[in-house]
Amino acid sequence: MNHSGNISQNIDQDAVLRARTMLLGSGRLSLTEELEAYRILAEVSPAAYLPKLVEALLSYETGAGHGHDTERRLALRVEALDTARRIDADHPRRTEVLTDALEHYGHALIQSGRRAEGRAAYEEMAAVGRDGFERGQVKHPSYGSGRLAVVLAEEGRHGEAADLLPQGNRSHRDFFFWSVVEKTAELEAAGRWEEAVEVFTDLVDDTRKERRQNLLVWELVHRSRMLDAAGRHGEAGADRREALLVLTRLAGLDASDRQGGLRSWWTTLYGLSARTVEPAGTPDAPMPAFGNSLLHWSWDVRTAYFDGIPALEAEAARLSAAGQLTELATVHHRLTVRSALLWAERTHLFEEPLRPLFDEEVALARRAAEGLPRALTDRAMFFVAAKRYEEAQADFAEAMDLLDGAGRAPIVTAT
Repeated sequence: MNHSGNISQNIDQDAVLRARTMLLGSGRLSLTEELEAYRILAEVSPAAYLPKLVEALLSYETGAGHGHDTERRLALRVEALDTARRIDADHPRRTEVLTDALEHYGHALIQSGRRAEGRAAYEEMAAVGRDGFERGQVKHPSYGSGRLAVVLAEEGRHGEAADLLPQGNRSHRDFFFWSVVEKTAELEAAGRWEEAVEVFTDLVDDTRKERRQNLLVWELVHRSRMLDAAGRHGEAGADRREALLVLTRLAGLDASDRQGGLRSWWTTLYGLSARTVEPAGTPDAPMPAFGNSLLHWSWDVRTAYFDGIPALEAEAARLSAAGQLTELATVHHRLTVRSALLWAERTHLFEEPLRPLFDEEVALARRAAEGLPRALTDRAMFFVAAKRYEEAQADFAEAMDLLDGAGRAPIVTAT
C-alpha cells in the first residue's frame, strides 16, 4: 500500500521508539500496551505491523473481558476489519488476515441479530479467498468459503452451499471426515443423490482400509440410507449386511480391545439422518447445517435449536396424554436427536441422559407398529458410541430381520 512520507513524518518519533522498546523488552506487556504499540508501529511499518495489529485487536476483545459487551466487541472487530483492509493486496498474509477479520466480524453481526449483514461479510470473505488463491497467497480457491457455506445451508440454499465446498480435505483424517460429510450433506439436501453417494464412498473406502471398525459401522449405515434415497436398494442392503458383520466382530472383542471416542462423528451422522423430520431452513427461519460440526453452526441457529428442547418435551407429554402415537413418535425422535447432539458433546457420561430416550423411541415404535427398523438402527448406533457392541449387534440384527420380513424396505424413506 502507498503511505505518503508525511504520515511517517507526522508520527511522534518518541512514541515509535517507546513502542519498539516495549515490544523488544523482556517484561510481559498487558493487552492494552501491546495493542497501543502495534497501533503506532503499523503507521510507520505497515507491512510488518498491520497483520499483528489485526491479531492483537481480535485477541484484545476476549482477553480484556469484552466477550459479553456486544457493542464494544463489535467495535473492536470493525477496527480489526478496517485494519486488515489496509494491508497491501500483494502482502503474502493479506488473505489469511483479512478472512480471519471478516469471520470474526460476521460472527459478531449474527450474534447481534444482524444475520443478513453477517452473511454479506461471509460473502466478502469467500471473495477474498478466491482473490487470494489467484494471487498465490492460499492453496485452494475455496479458502474462506466455509462460513458462507454454513450460513447458506442454514437458510435452505443447499445447492449453492454444496458448490462452495471442496470435494474432501485429505490433509488429515479428521479434516477428511468433516469435509466429506459436510459436502455430501449439502448434495443430499439439494437432491443430488448420485453425487452425494460418490463423494461419501471415498470416506467409506478409506475407513475400511484403516480398519476403524466402529467408524465403518456408522458410515455404512449412513451410506445405506443415502443409497435407499437414490433408489439403489440392493446396494443399501449390502451395506447393512456388511455393517452387521462388522458389529458381530466388534461384539466378540475383549473390553480392552474395544475402540471408543469420536462421539461427535456419530452425533453428526445421526443428526444428518434425521434432518427431514425438522422444518426446512429459510432466511427468515434458519435451521442447523446438519452434517457440520455443531461448533460451526451459527450462534443464533445453535441457540434456538437447543433452546427448543423444553418445548418439544412439553409437546411430547401432551401427545402422550392424548394417545397420539404417530405424532408422538415424530416429536420424540426430534427430541432424541437434539438431546444426543447436546449431551454427547458435553460429557463422557452421555449414556445416562440419552439411554432412556432411545429406549422410549424403540418402545414407541413397537406400540405404533411402524418405524421400528429405524428406531432399532438408531439405538444400535448409539450403543456403538457407548462401546456396547453386543447390544448394538442385537438391535441391528433385529432391524435387519424386520427389513427381510418386509421385503427389505429402506430404513429411511427419502422425502
